[in-house]
Amino acid sequence: MGPDLTVLALDWGRLERTPLAGLPGLLHEAACPEDPDPDAAPEAGWVFPASPKVPWCGRYEFSSTTGSYAPHFWAGEGWDAARGFADPALRDALDGFLLPLVREESDLPGAGLLPSDRTPWGMRLLLVGPPTRVAGLAAHWARAEPLLEVLRTEYDRHAARPGGSIADFDAFTVLLREWAVVVDEATRRCWGLLGLPV
Repeated sequence: MGPDLTVLALDWGRLERTPLAGLPGLLHEAACPEDPDPDAAPEAGWVFPASPKVPWCGRYEFSSTTGSYAPHFWAGEGWDAARGFADPALRDALDGFLLPLVREESDLPGAGLLPSDRTPWGMRLLLVGPPTRVAGLAAHWARAEPLLEVLRTEYDRHAARPGGSIADFDAFTVLLREWAVVVDEATRRCWGLLGLPV
Protein backbone atom coordinates (compact mmCIF):
# COMPACT_ATOMS: atom_id res chain seq x y z
CA MET A 1 0.00 0.00 0.00
CA GLY A 2 2.72 2.50 0.92
CA PRO A 3 2.66 5.83 2.71
CA ASP A 4 0.22 8.64 2.20
CA LEU A 5 1.15 12.30 1.82
CA THR A 6 -0.59 15.17 3.56
CA VAL A 7 0.73 18.65 2.77
CA LEU A 8 0.32 21.46 5.27
CA ALA A 9 0.94 25.16 4.74
CA LEU A 10 1.90 26.85 7.99
CA ASP A 11 2.62 30.25 9.41
CA TRP A 12 6.31 29.48 9.93
CA GLY A 13 6.72 31.99 12.75
CA ARG A 14 3.92 30.33 14.71
CA LEU A 15 5.39 26.93 13.93
CA GLU A 16 8.81 27.94 15.27
CA ARG A 17 7.27 29.45 18.42
CA THR A 18 5.28 26.31 19.20
CA PRO A 19 6.81 24.32 22.07
CA LEU A 20 8.52 21.26 20.64
CA ALA A 21 6.74 18.86 22.97
CA GLY A 22 3.31 19.89 21.65
CA LEU A 23 4.20 20.17 17.98
CA PRO A 24 3.61 16.54 16.87
CA GLY A 25 0.11 16.60 18.35
CA LEU A 26 -0.75 19.88 16.61
CA LEU A 27 0.57 18.62 13.27
CA HIS A 28 -1.41 15.40 13.67
CA GLU A 29 -4.55 17.44 14.42
CA ALA A 30 -3.93 19.59 11.32
CA ALA A 31 -3.40 16.53 9.13
CA CYS A 32 -6.18 14.39 10.64
CA PRO A 33 -8.63 16.64 12.52
CA GLU A 34 -10.63 15.18 15.37
CA ASP A 35 -14.41 15.24 15.03
CA PRO A 36 -14.68 15.82 11.27
CA ASP A 37 -18.17 16.66 10.01
CA PRO A 38 -19.61 13.28 8.90
CA ASP A 39 -21.98 15.02 6.46
CA ALA A 40 -19.28 17.10 4.78
CA ALA A 41 -18.38 16.44 1.16
CA PRO A 42 -14.95 14.91 0.53
CA GLU A 43 -12.31 17.59 0.68
CA ALA A 44 -10.25 18.58 -2.33
CA GLY A 45 -7.85 21.46 -2.67
CA TRP A 46 -7.10 23.81 0.21
CA VAL A 47 -8.81 23.54 3.58
CA PHE A 48 -8.31 26.65 5.77
CA PRO A 49 -7.91 26.31 8.64
CA ALA A 50 -6.73 22.73 8.63
CA SER A 51 -8.39 22.43 12.04
CA PRO A 52 -10.03 24.96 14.37
CA LYS A 53 -7.34 23.93 16.88
CA VAL A 54 -4.57 24.96 14.45
CA PRO A 55 -5.86 28.16 12.79
CA TRP A 56 -2.39 29.07 11.50
CA CYS A 57 -2.28 26.03 9.24
CA GLY A 58 -3.97 24.90 6.02
CA ARG A 59 -4.16 21.41 4.52
CA TYR A 60 -4.06 20.56 0.82
CA GLU A 61 -5.97 17.53 -0.42
CA PHE A 62 -4.66 16.39 -3.81
CA SER A 63 -7.58 15.49 -6.06
CA SER A 64 -5.41 13.44 -8.41
CA THR A 65 -3.79 11.08 -5.88
CA THR A 66 -6.41 9.91 -3.33
CA GLY A 67 -3.89 10.81 -0.63
CA SER A 68 -1.25 8.30 -1.66
CA TYR A 69 2.42 9.21 -1.88
CA ALA A 70 2.91 6.79 -4.81
CA PRO A 71 1.89 9.21 -7.62
CA HIS A 72 4.40 11.76 -6.32
CA PHE A 73 7.11 9.11 -6.35
CA TRP A 74 6.17 8.03 -9.90
CA ALA A 75 6.11 11.64 -11.08
CA GLY A 76 9.71 11.90 -9.91
CA GLU A 77 10.57 8.64 -11.67
CA GLY A 78 8.86 9.87 -14.85
CA TRP A 79 10.79 13.09 -14.75
CA ASP A 80 14.04 11.14 -14.25
CA ALA A 81 13.26 9.17 -17.42
CA ALA A 82 12.28 12.23 -19.49
CA ARG A 83 14.59 14.96 -18.21
CA GLY A 84 17.49 14.05 -20.49
CA PHE A 85 15.25 14.80 -23.47
CA ALA A 86 14.01 18.15 -22.12
CA ASP A 87 15.13 21.57 -23.24
CA PRO A 88 17.91 22.70 -20.85
CA ALA A 89 15.87 25.70 -19.65
CA LEU A 90 12.93 23.43 -18.77
CA ARG A 91 15.25 20.83 -17.23
CA ASP A 92 16.81 23.37 -14.87
CA ALA A 93 13.49 24.94 -13.90
CA LEU A 94 11.66 21.63 -13.38
CA ASP A 95 14.56 20.14 -11.43
CA GLY A 96 14.35 23.13 -9.11
CA PHE A 97 10.57 22.85 -8.74
CA LEU A 98 9.76 19.15 -8.75
CA LEU A 99 12.69 17.34 -7.17
CA PRO A 100 12.51 19.06 -3.76
CA LEU A 101 8.79 18.17 -3.64
CA VAL A 102 8.95 14.47 -4.57
CA ARG A 103 12.42 13.27 -3.59
CA GLU A 104 13.59 12.44 -0.10
CA GLU A 105 16.58 14.51 0.85
CA SER A 106 19.19 13.53 3.38
CA ASP A 107 19.52 17.10 4.62
CA LEU A 108 16.01 18.55 4.85
CA PRO A 109 15.93 22.18 5.94
CA GLY A 110 14.37 22.36 9.38
CA ALA A 111 16.26 19.47 10.95
CA GLY A 112 15.31 19.36 14.59
CA LEU A 113 11.82 20.65 13.84
CA LEU A 114 10.31 17.65 15.58
CA PRO A 115 11.42 15.87 18.73
CA SER A 116 13.64 12.90 18.10
CA ASP A 117 11.20 10.41 19.59
CA ARG A 118 8.64 8.86 17.27
CA THR A 119 5.34 10.66 16.83
CA PRO A 120 1.97 8.88 17.23
CA TRP A 121 1.98 7.82 13.56
CA GLY A 122 5.71 7.10 13.29
CA MET A 123 6.12 10.38 11.49
CA ARG A 124 9.06 11.49 9.51
CA LEU A 125 8.81 14.57 7.37
CA LEU A 126 8.59 13.98 3.61
CA LEU A 127 8.88 17.67 2.80
CA VAL A 128 10.14 20.68 4.72
CA GLY A 129 9.92 24.03 3.01
CA PRO A 130 10.47 27.22 4.98
CA PRO A 131 8.93 30.31 3.31
CA THR A 132 12.11 31.33 1.49
CA ARG A 133 12.47 27.87 -0.01
CA VAL A 134 8.80 27.83 -1.05
CA ALA A 135 9.22 31.19 -2.77
CA GLY A 136 12.16 29.69 -4.67
CA LEU A 137 9.95 26.78 -5.79
CA ALA A 138 7.38 29.28 -7.08
CA ALA A 139 10.07 31.04 -9.10
CA HIS A 140 11.17 27.73 -10.65
CA TRP A 141 7.55 26.93 -11.57
CA ALA A 142 7.09 30.33 -13.19
CA ARG A 143 9.99 29.47 -15.51
CA ALA A 144 8.96 25.84 -16.11
CA GLU A 145 5.23 26.20 -16.74
CA PRO A 146 5.38 28.06 -20.11
CA LEU A 147 7.86 25.45 -21.45
CA LEU A 148 6.09 22.33 -20.20
CA GLU A 149 4.00 21.45 -23.26
CA VAL A 150 7.14 21.03 -25.37
CA LEU A 151 7.97 17.96 -23.25
CA ARG A 152 4.77 16.08 -24.18
CA THR A 153 6.13 13.87 -26.98
CA GLU A 154 9.39 12.99 -25.24
CA TYR A 155 7.67 12.30 -21.93
CA ASP A 156 5.15 9.95 -23.52
CA ARG A 157 7.91 8.23 -25.51
CA HIS A 158 10.37 7.70 -22.61
CA ALA A 159 8.41 7.92 -19.35
CA ALA A 160 4.83 6.78 -19.97
CA ARG A 161 3.62 3.95 -17.71
CA PRO A 162 0.21 2.86 -19.07
CA GLY A 163 -1.94 1.67 -16.21
CA GLY A 164 0.29 3.35 -13.62
CA SER A 165 -0.65 6.19 -11.29
CA ILE A 166 1.25 8.60 -13.55
CA ALA A 167 0.43 6.93 -16.85
CA ASP A 168 1.39 9.68 -19.29
CA PHE A 169 2.26 13.33 -19.80
CA ASP A 170 -1.28 14.47 -19.01
CA ALA A 171 -1.28 12.74 -15.61
CA PHE A 172 2.22 14.11 -14.94
CA THR A 173 1.14 17.68 -15.65
CA VAL A 174 -2.07 17.36 -13.61
CA LEU A 175 0.04 16.52 -10.55
CA LEU A 176 2.59 19.25 -11.35
CA ARG A 177 -0.19 21.82 -11.59
CA GLU A 178 -1.61 20.69 -8.24
CA TRP A 179 1.83 21.19 -6.71
CA ALA A 180 1.89 24.65 -8.32
CA VAL A 181 -1.38 25.47 -6.53
CA VAL A 182 0.18 24.32 -3.25
CA VAL A 183 3.35 26.34 -3.74
CA ASP A 184 1.60 29.46 -5.04
CA GLU A 185 -0.81 29.65 -2.08
CA ALA A 186 1.95 29.13 0.47
CA THR A 187 4.04 31.78 -1.30
CA ARG A 188 1.11 34.22 -1.37
CA ARG A 189 0.76 33.86 2.40
CA CYS A 190 4.54 33.88 3.01
CA TRP A 191 4.08 30.51 4.73
CA GLY A 192 6.12 27.32 4.66
CA LEU A 193 5.17 23.77 3.74
CA LEU A 194 5.42 20.43 5.51
CA GLY A 195 4.70 17.02 4.00
CA LEU A 196 3.59 14.33 6.44
CA PRO A 197 3.19 10.60 5.71
CA VAL A 198 -0.46 10.46 6.80
